[in-house]
This record gives sequence, C-alpha cells and structure tokens, in this order.
Amino acid sequence: MRTTKILFVCLGNICRSCTAEEVMRTLLQREGLDKDIIVDSAGLISYHQGEQADPRMRAHATRRGYNITHLSRPVRMSDFEEFDLIIGMDDSNISRLHELAPSIEAEEKIHRMTEYSSRIVTDHVPDPYYGGAQGFENVIDILEDACEGLLKELKSRD
Repeated sequence: MRTTKILFVCLGNICRSCTAEEVMRTLLQREGLDKDIIVDSAGLISYHQGEQADPRMRAHATRRGYNITHLSRPVRMSDFEEFDLIIGMDDSNISRLHELAPSIEAEEKIHRMTEYSSRIVTDHVPDPYYGGAQGFENVIDILEDACEGLLKELKSRD
C-alpha cells in the first residue's frame, strides 16, 4: 500500500475535524495501517490556533475510547500539495476549501466526510459547538461510520 495522507477540515479545528483525525487514527492503529495512512486535521479559521479540542468534545470522545491530543491549526496552502485527500465536514467547509484550492488538481482532492458513511444517512457532520451533549455524541457516531467507510474504500484501492 502506498502512503496516503488525509487532512480532515472543519471551521475551527476544535470539534469535528480533530475528532475525525483521532477516530481515523484509532482505526488505523487497530488495523496496523498507521504507517501507511497518515492523518491530520485543520480549521478554516485561525481563531483557536494552538488550542486543544473543545473540552466537551474531549470528554465525549474519552468516554468512547478516543484521546484527542491535536492542537488546532489553520489550513495552509501547502496542505493542498502535501495531502492526498482533504475532507470537509459540511457545505460551508467544502465551498471554502474549493475557494482556497490553488489548482484543479487540488480541488479534486476535496471530499465530503459523509461521502463515506454507510449506516448513518446525513449530508454533513453538524457543528456541535453551540448545542448540547447529544450533538457531540451524534458527531462521534457520524464520524465513526464515515471513518470506517473511508478506511474500507482506501483498503479496496490496493
């Protein structure tokens, strides 16, 4: 398997994308593929740069066996060259990524997280930031489903 690099993207990189990164990393470690598939996450704004994930998201993720250690960072132009897949969480993320993409080749790397869902039918990963506990649980449910689907697709390519 050739090395694949995946960047998960949301608005602030403190809830959805950092959780997708950790869910995917956990799946990859379980499958022994963490050297073949490299994951990272970033945000479309730099407001939270250098901060840990939202404490509510960390708490919900911890209860589900995930340890989110990522520190928020903004999307960089170099990400469009460095990563093979750039995965946004919602329409706004996707639109902004297309605006930032420096080339057609870079735009072709952009995908929606829920493209890979198989059990949960939804067209986006909702931002839980202003919601309650159920919103964080829902996000983790969607991300687990989509990350499993993404991994299945990546394994089928080889």
